[in-house]
Amino acid sequence: MTKTVNLPGGTALPLIGFGTWQLRSKAAYESVRSALEIGYRHIDTATLYGNEADVGRAVKDSGLEREQVFITTKLRPQDARHARRTLESSLRLLDSGYVDLWLIHWPTGRDELVSTWQELLAAKSDGLVRNVGVSNYSPALLDTLTEATGQRPAVNQIPWSPAQHDPGLLEEHRRRGVVVEGYSGLKNTDLRDPVLTEIAQRHDATPAQVVLRWHLEHDIVILPRSSRPERIAANFDLERFDLTKDDITAIDALSRAG
Repeated sequence: MTKTVNLPGGTALPLIGFGTWQLRSKAAYESVRSALEIGYRHIDTATLYGNEADVGRAVKDSGLEREQVFITTKLRPQDARHARRTLESSLRLLDSGYVDLWLIHWPTGRDELVSTWQELLAAKSDGLVRNVGVSNYSPALLDTLTEATGQRPAVNQIPWSPAQHDPGLLEEHRRRGVVVEGYSGLKNTDLRDPVLTEIAQRHDATPAQVVLRWHLEHDIVILPRSSRPERIAANFDLERFDLTKDDITAIDALSRAG
């Protein structure tokens, strides 16, 4: 059973998610089916990805109950003025009455910041989404939304990797009670770095597994993506080894080294 983090409303968000960016049609469907068979219970998609129908079909065909799978989708800023219509389209494509998490994919223009957030909160009130959050927002923008509405985003999905992590930024999110989901953790990492290869060898793991495990040690949600079943399985197989405090310190230091 994968570890979860509780969102403000009490929903359990699995720390290991499956990302679907750049996976289209057959590849999206087969990869999500594969991920669900392996044990993933958190699937991340977006209007922008153009694969919501494939994701929805894969969840439906998996034989799992809808409640067993945490589904995230995202609103493009250019769709902000017809946010509800866009969400209804996402729900039709996903063939679901609700999504577990709806995010604004990146900040809108300043004039629409608060009104777009209000649209997400209204969709939550109406039961179309269980939780709402943002992606690529700064702490200052999180505060703008919270101060205007009294309700903070449950999640902020931002780039995160050993090379570009920021303990201060993580602390800013923790202080606000906002869960950090890290994306591009493997894409933005040199997996041949000697620090990572040495740790991987010692734990009989791959450098990619070490990087993903490092995220989990910091309670950061991960969203690895692959269309290869063996890679999908490896990215999920993170419970069989633990990083030592020294390992974590060494990986943390890759940011400063860079």
